[in-house]
Amino acid sequence: MRKHILRCITCNKEFDPKPGLYYCEDCGKILGTLEVIYDYESIKKETDVKEKKLDKKASMYQFDFLLPTKSKTKFDEYIGGTPLYKFDLLGLKDVLVKYDGSNPSSSYKDRASSIAINIALDEGNDTMFCASTGNAASSLAMLNAHTEMKTYIFVPSSIPDEKRAQLEISGAEVFAVEGTYDEVYDLSLEFGLKKGWYCRHAAINPYLLEGKKTGAFEIVIQNDFEVPDYVLVGVGDGTVISSLYKGFWEFKEIGLIDKIPKIIGVQAVGIAGVKTVFDKGKPYKPQAIEGKTIADSISVGNPRDVIKACTYIEACNGYFISLTDDEIVDAITELGKITGIFAEPAGAVPYGGLKKLIYEKKITESDTVCLVITGSGLKDVNAVKDTINKTSVTFDEVVKRFEE
Repeated sequence: MRKHILRCITCNKEFDPKPGLYYCEDCGKILGTLEVIYDYESIKKETDVKEKKLDKKASMYQFDFLLPTKSKTKFDEYIGGTPLYKFDLLGLKDVLVKYDGSNPSSSYKDRASSIAINIALDEGNDTMFCASTGNAASSLAMLNAHTEMKTYIFVPSSIPDEKRAQLEISGAEVFAVEGTYDEVYDLSLEFGLKKGWYCRHAAINPYLLEGKKTGAFEIVIQNDFEVPDYVLVGVGDGTVISSLYKGFWEFKEIGLIDKIPKIIGVQAVGIAGVKTVFDKGKPYKPQAIEGKTIADSISVGNPRDVIKACTYIEACNGYFISLTDDEIVDAITELGKITGIFAEPAGAVPYGGLKKLIYEKKITESDTVCLVITGSGLKDVNAVKDTINKTSVTFDEVVKRFEE
């Protein structure tokens, strides 16, 4: 493991890493989430950093100088290095689209699961657990299937069949609980920590954010070290958006870029937990809300990484917006028609958010923008079932259509 320390996001108390340390006990599970801090002065002197010896298509483990663990498993070399497309969208030229649906389990969560598995192996664990609305769970189950560690998965019984299928075929022991994500999360944490299993909860385990931040690193190097003005991403617990900020901040800290983009978090109107806390201003106070949305991956009423998310997004002059479910479905279909990218609901919200911000004239044609698409639409086909044309035609009707 690379040498690092852990620091509480609220009280700034520093800790030496040790197995079982997930949060600052003085501040608690939500206020006491931890940051992973490296020796940035030493890192900026490393040859690969000074000479920018980075590959646009390599896995996320090329960034091991800013990761807490080395690659160890069969999947690691295929995680990250996902495409960064450029499209003319909504009157803007060269909108960047970072598409993580091409990861092994078809979602951004593979970046975090890979780090979790490798650290669990470093520590000699034999069991891992995870609570999820689907993507984190399926990611852990699939990436961990070939190791000797056992996997316990806790999910709401309402998750899409596509995500449940990934869990089942991966051999994980799945508990589909009748309840909300927040209730399932609390249940899994109580059992998992009591049993001493390794925790793959991105909002409580500080190391998972380290995998997710590599998406920001890739946006930079794949765009020839040009930093976009805006980055938009869907938000549930707050970990992905926090990780993007940390990634850009760390690249700036070691001298690879000279600015951090304004990061915009996009939530669902029906359950905008992080936006609710952020809009009330400092001091940020966690608040549980009730609600629902078609975008199950961001359907979180009690966001666990809310303090980091609010703190980091304030630091880059970003903010949060929200979309209705109708706007989310429209975003899925429009994005597909314009780009050919089929995004799951939570992955399509950045496109819907961009539409809204252009309409409100908060983003103009002179701005450079990156949309982070976190998961494939094949993870939740049911979300667009009403848009699918199920009519059929005869052979003769086809012939007649093209003879006219």
